[in-house]
Amino acid sequence: MSLIWLALAAIAVWALIRLGRQGEGAGRGQWRVTATLFSAVLIGGGVLAVARGSWILAAGLIGAGLWLTVSSRQRTVPPRAQAMTDTEARSLLGVSADATPAQINAAWKRLMARAHPDQGGTQGLAARLNAARDHLLKR
Repeated sequence: MSLIWLALAAIAVWALIRLGRQGEGAGRGQWRVTATLFSAVLIGGGVLAVARGSWILAAGLIGAGLWLTVSSRQRTVPPRAQAMTDTEARSLLGVSADATPAQINAAWKRLMARAHPDQGGTQGLAARLNAARDHLLKR
């Protein structure tokens, strides 16, 4: 019977790890809480196994609990964006090479009205527009 519980615990750990590696998108923050609670249960089971004299099982449970705790706390850092060139910034904003700061700001404002996340745009596109404007204005 204890092998069945051990197999179920291994499947649960595997599922939590797979869930955690899927990324940090919206609605994915709950897996960290679940992993922390599950690791606390594993460590508690290890302490109980030590009290009963089962050292090998205790070492496995405590090791799995500590590993799950550490692995659930590691975050992946997204790669930094490469520097934007003048031509990329100008083509993104749709301004000419001799555009004035007023024309750059007007183009940015016009595009941002549609690309802002509050207006149905995406966060990535709004960030690129901001980066293009800042690059052209040398902020």
